[in-house]
Amino acid sequence: MSIEGELAIVDPGRFAHDRSRSSLGFGDEVFASAKRAFVNWKMFDLGWVRVVNAAAPIECGQIIAVEVRTLGFWTVNLSRILETVDSETQFGFLYSTTNQHVEQGEETFILRRNPETAEVSNELEAVSRPRHLLARFGFPMARFFQHKFARDSHRRMREAVNLNL
Repeated sequence: MSIEGELAIVDPGRFAHDRSRSSLGFGDEVFASAKRAFVNWKMFDLGWVRVVNAAAPIECGQIIAVEVRTLGFWTVNLSRILETVDSETQFGFLYSTTNQHVEQGEETFILRRNPETAEVSNELEAVSRPRHLLARFGFPMARFFQHKFARDSHRRMREAVNLNL
């Protein structure tokens, strides 16, 4: 699986902008399988990251609690879903961090089905900067884990789609 993307490195006081995309396969069945994986929060089912309230629906206003283990510490970060999309060619959401998150910013998780080629892609886009003091001091390490999340999330979605076909 190849992941296409742009990873930006900026100083801790400014926002970093990351984008990545991976192909999940082709056709309606792949798109339906990917949607099921999204609804079940598989993109966060990474062993070191998980959604605590995994029964939460993908809907505007929903708070999502994400538990993350980094450097031996567990943290729970809360984000609120601001926008959703559910059409024949797109499915996903945009969420924004709350004050109970180590980072400040927004992240988009989108599945796209190209109507011409039937290719199904998984796209992540994040704009963030450290909020918590430890995240600011550990900025390079925070960026490492953000990049690791993107890679692992893409891999996990590919696995989930293949299992559900």
